[in-house]
Amino acid sequence: MHSALPQRAPATEPVTAGPAAPAAHDNNSVAVGKIWEVITASSVGTVIEWYDFYIFGSLAAIIGPVLFGSQGKPEDTLLGALAVFGAGFVVRPFGALVFGRLGDMIGRKYTFLLTLLIMGGATVVTGLIPSYDSIGVAAPLIVLVLRLLQGLALGGEYGGAATYVAEYSPDKRRGYFTSYIQITATAGLVLSILVIVLTKKAMPDAAFKEWGWRIPFLLSALLIVASYYIRRRLHESPLFAKAKAEGRTSQHPLRESFMNPVNRRLVLIALFGVTMGQGVVFYTSQFYAYSFMQNTLKLDLVDASIVLVVAMVLATPFFVYFGSLSDRIGRKRIIMTGMLCATLFTVPIFYGLQAYAGPLTETTPATVDAAGQAVAAVQKALAPNLLLMTALTFCLVLFVTMVYGPIAAYLVELFPTKVRYTSLSVPYHIGNGVFGGFVPLVATWIAVWAKAQPEGTFFHEHASLSGLIYPVLIALICWVIGSALMKDVRNVRIMD
Repeated sequence: MHSALPQRAPATEPVTAGPAAPAAHDNNSVAVGKIWEVITASSVGTVIEWYDFYIFGSLAAIIGPVLFGSQGKPEDTLLGALAVFGAGFVVRPFGALVFGRLGDMIGRKYTFLLTLLIMGGATVVTGLIPSYDSIGVAAPLIVLVLRLLQGLALGGEYGGAATYVAEYSPDKRRGYFTSYIQITATAGLVLSILVIVLTKKAMPDAAFKEWGWRIPFLLSALLIVASYYIRRRLHESPLFAKAKAEGRTSQHPLRESFMNPVNRRLVLIALFGVTMGQGVVFYTSQFYAYSFMQNTLKLDLVDASIVLVVAMVLATPFFVYFGSLSDRIGRKRIIMTGMLCATLFTVPIFYGLQAYAGPLTETTPATVDAAGQAVAAVQKALAPNLLLMTALTFCLVLFVTMVYGPIAAYLVELFPTKVRYTSLSVPYHIGNGVFGGFVPLVATWIAVWAKAQPEGTFFHEHASLSGLIYPVLIALICWVIGSALMKDVRNVRIMD
């Protein structure tokens, strides 16, 4: 049975339980070149899976009328599309259970080969679905099923990739090497946006809305084939292979993950003290910011894409910086600092985005006085200030790098090898899938509700930003719990 976390042997001490492992099975002796091969193969596939997952959300405003009828209200079709998008997040924890169990029983490599194929197949089929105007309610129902399949697959992907890389990494550089996996979600979003923008620029706007939006989905077929070929060449992770050869793999990973009191406590701390807040920070700072710029601030898709992509590209090196820094000063203080920054500064930053995007209200010259008309005219003439909006968005993404960069190493070090895939994946995908994944839907719903309140009330006056109540509150709760209960353990041996 797995012992309490503080009893783990630090990386600087010899392992005394049983005979020494052969060098070939010691992750501290794995060649650096082999580690980079593992990181590359794992990252390429994970980027593609995130690309597949994000293109739907990135095109929600366009897909909404396709799935729910061209005659529907824009806000209703947008909410419908975001609800279908969110369905994929709901089942991610179930995917973590299913594929985590497989990964802990038969191996990491074959499990995330399977998740790659499921994700890619569902994405390609989504690009072929007829519209609601053609086949009626069958259109959203079919896409809902496809999103559920994607969510299941993604639920098994991250845990496999993070575990696979971590089990190859040297103990004292685990934060550094696993931080490259953390880049993949941002890279997948960037890739999806770039493909969408290039496709949109290559054709008239009407053609893109009619059929061009399908191209990014169909292109996924080529990306999946290439990624599958790369991943097939990998071997099983040395730590899992050693455990399997010695008969120490778990036959009941779900039972051992959640019925063992020590392990169950660690799972709950990981969820409510770390991943819940990390999920809302991630999706607010990147995905909701993108949706907010397009649907609330009415920025052109290309302008919003420029702001977000440039900010993410500039911030990407900080994933590695904070991951590496966590090897030296610990995971906890970096993650909690990022969480606190997001709690304090997210709302002011979104106010800044709104100010630099254009008029602060939707009033017209006929409904405001001369001074108000003058202010609106100046704002409209200066807006959008893409440079300042990019700087503000960069700050949002920087908070993401702080909470997300070290988190893979932290989660891997919490759990024993035989149930690591399962124990890591479940809290991660509940935190990201349920709490984080619903940020766009919940925040948009709150904003729509606030806008419908009587004029002059607080919520009506601040309707556009009222949706931020949800992610900021979740991040604050997570910061309190994490600060109190999260153990700052790093660079431990993860060989059981």
